[in-house]
Amino acid sequence: QVQLVESGGGLVQAGGSLRLSCAASGSIFSIRSMGWYRQTPGKQRDLVATMPSGGSTYYADSVKGRFTISRDNAKNTVYLQMDSLKPEDTAVYYCHAFDDRYMNYWGKGTLVTVSS
Repeated sequence: QVQLVESGGGLVQAGGSLRLSCAASGSIFSIRSMGWYRQTPGKQRDLVATMPSGGSTYYADSVKGRFTISRDNAKNTVYLQMDSLKPEDTAVYYCHAFDDRYMNYWGKGTLVTVSS
């Protein structure tokens, strides 16, 4: 089992920056990939960025060049640096991981609100 806890959401003006953190605990050695999704009311949860272990990072087209995913293995934490934020980035952001059995794990989410 893997537990994920997000932090770092909040209110920011358009053009500003936020950094989200996701701390993993439990069976961390089984994790094969970690990433971030986001969801707005009435819509599906969309992939924002992923960082597979030993693989290439992936970004949704809507965030390329503005968001950066990174990982600190010593702290078992993955980050999402969000720059040049736009009102359309407003969403609940969820940390995601899957393990070597392809079990999916989710954090509870953190709200990011970007005002215009």
